[in-house]
Amino acid sequence: MLESAQTVAFVGATDLDRAHEFYGGALGLPLVEHTELANVYDAGGTPLRVTRVEAPAGAGYTILGWVVSDIGGAVAALAAKGVAFERYPGLVQDEDGVWTAPGGSLIAWFRDPDGNILSLQEPAGNS
Repeated sequence: MLESAQTVAFVGATDLDRAHEFYGGALGLPLVEHTELANVYDAGGTPLRVTRVEAPAGAGYTILGWVVSDIGGAVAALAAKGVAFERYPGLVQDEDGVWTAPGGSLIAWFRDPDGNILSLQEPAGNS
């Protein structure tokens, strides 16, 4: 029934203006719609609805990620815009915070202004 329906991604944010500085500014996602309740961005063809909430759920895991062809370039570009990459105890990460998963994918994590965990992934064999 839903196999041909478009997926919509949701992220909670306490301040839509601050969220726009991050999602529209630092990440460069085009703003499609703005209301008092949400900002909607085009995330590679998937609508990303950043919804105003009193307090985000605070998930301890990645809630949203992007597949990129050059994680080093993507990390450098985001870092230049002030995005800080996470470091996790027990994971061997390079100087940029990139971890090599057992299957060979390269992964880096970062947070939005509300603490939501986001990621970049370069699939194995892409480098």
